[in-house]
Amino acid sequence: MAKHNALQFIRQVRQETLKVTWPTRKETLISTGMVFVMVILAALFFFGVDQILSAGVRLIFGLGV
Repeated sequence: MAKHNALQFIRQVRQETLKVTWPTRKETLISTGMVFVMVILAALFFFGVDQILSAGVRLIFGLGV
């Protein structure tokens, strides 16, 4: 395994970070909005499934509906 000194490592890290393309403010806001929408949709879906399963269990065990 090749040995590298700390200065060479820092130079390589700096070169790699210059290659990174950071998202624009607009792209970040759109992605954040999409995440919030998907979280809300997933929460509503699992809430609905939970309600259906809960009603089924209550019906099976005769605990009333």
